[in-house]
Amino acid sequence: MTVRVRFAPSPTGFLHIGGARTALFNWLFARRVGGAFILRIEDTDEVRSTPESVSAITRGLKWLGLHWDEGPAVDEQGNILESKVLGEKGPYFQMERIHIYKKHADQLLQDGKAYPCYCSPEELEAMRTRAMLAKRPPKYDGRCRELTDSKRKELESAGRKPVVRFKTPMSGETRFQDIVRGDVRFENALLDDFVLLKTSGVPTYQFAVVIDDYLMEITHVVRGDDHLSNTPRQILIDEALGWGEFVKNLKFAHLSMILGPDGTRLSKRHGATSVEEYRKNGYLPEAMVNYLSLLGWSTEDSQQIFAGEELIQKFSLERCGKSAAIFDPQKLLWMNGEYIRKIGVPDLTQRSLPFLKEAGLTPETSLPKERLDFVQSCVGLEQEKIKLLTDVPNLLDFLLLDDFKMDEKSVDKVLKVPGAIGLLMDVAKRIEQITDFTAAPIEQLCRAYATEKNIKTGQVFHPLRVATSGRAQGPSLFHYLEVLGKERVLARMKKVCNQLSVH
Repeated sequence: MTVRVRFAPSPTGFLHIGGARTALFNWLFARRVGGAFILRIEDTDEVRSTPESVSAITRGLKWLGLHWDEGPAVDEQGNILESKVLGEKGPYFQMERIHIYKKHADQLLQDGKAYPCYCSPEELEAMRTRAMLAKRPPKYDGRCRELTDSKRKELESAGRKPVVRFKTPMSGETRFQDIVRGDVRFENALLDDFVLLKTSGVPTYQFAVVIDDYLMEITHVVRGDDHLSNTPRQILIDEALGWGEFVKNLKFAHLSMILGPDGTRLSKRHGATSVEEYRKNGYLPEAMVNYLSLLGWSTEDSQQIFAGEELIQKFSLERCGKSAAIFDPQKLLWMNGEYIRKIGVPDLTQRSLPFLKEAGLTPETSLPKERLDFVQSCVGLEQEKIKLLTDVPNLLDFLLLDDFKMDEKSVDKVLKVPGAIGLLMDVAKRIEQITDFTAAPIEQLCRAYATEKNIKTGQVFHPLRVATSGRAQGPSLFHYLEVLGKERVLARMKKVCNQLSVH
């Protein structure tokens, strides 16, 4: 049997961290066993579903590297390619499958396993209120369950449009084995006659998911534990449609909830919650994938960092835990820094270019070789300090722009002290004589000057740094001077000397 799993988001917003974790676990499992990973868009929320959300979700999945085997085809920006579909089990948008759901709803109506319900929203609300006042579960009371044909015709003549409800068994239990949670049982009497089709003919989640999973030959349903209570309803629909053998073989794995550091459900108050925000904030997709994999899953030895295909090789649904996972932004930030330090400087430079362009430090993300080599040298100077790609512009701005901002406190403390400008002018004259403008000779020159003048090396190093970078802190002084080059270093020193001499 070929394993077939699906990620089925509702396109009502960006790809949430919880959804990304669910997609990742499905993808890892499929890749681990050589199965198929299917993307299905559950867009039956007619009010909130948007094409922009579809693009945001597919863009997020592509950024994470979670490429699907079947589903909508998209371009590099995540936009749907209408003329192309991956796989033969589509359509992969539920709103394009309405006729399929209606066919199966009609079958259930014909077999007496579903019924039309004519209750108005006001009647349903009153029903819920009475149940709550009586301290009963606020579920549908089944009043339309056994309507006569004449009563139905009367209601329809009055303009009532029915929904289609499932006729839930009133006794017995529905049970299933969950890979994460073991044996799970639900009393049928506690379930209500839930809606299958709305008055518009659009299916509810409960109904559409069952039809799609069967027709797309899904073998494993891996999803969040907020869907645990939906499972008995979906199993009952399968059995009512005569798909008992299918659902008997269907495997479920309900993943633990993701909570914020304070133990409450992950939300905006904990910071960014969408994959898109993390991409814009300068996280690497590899780091995000690594971190997300640890939310509800672990290896026996609690390994934290995974290289290359190692995560696929070690992943298993059986190692997923029941306890809620805690999303720790600080751990993610640490992990991102670890990944940044591991990748090569050329790769890190390419990933940094969009952020440098956005900050106005490079005109384009595609640069001439000479300029690219220079930017690459600058990135290499600060790689150890970079935690996020958004750090790069702030760390490198003084290297990439000659008209950089001078830190006033550093200027006052270092350059406006007596003798500082004269010292800089002396050092500049000696730098002009250097033929090998690399880190070691520059450092040797500055140390020799300090010895000659009988002053501390810091009295030479600090003015030189502030004059050429505008700040008191930064990368290795002599290495960044080498990267800037002799002409630019001298030009900066002379500019500062001229400006401060005037004052």
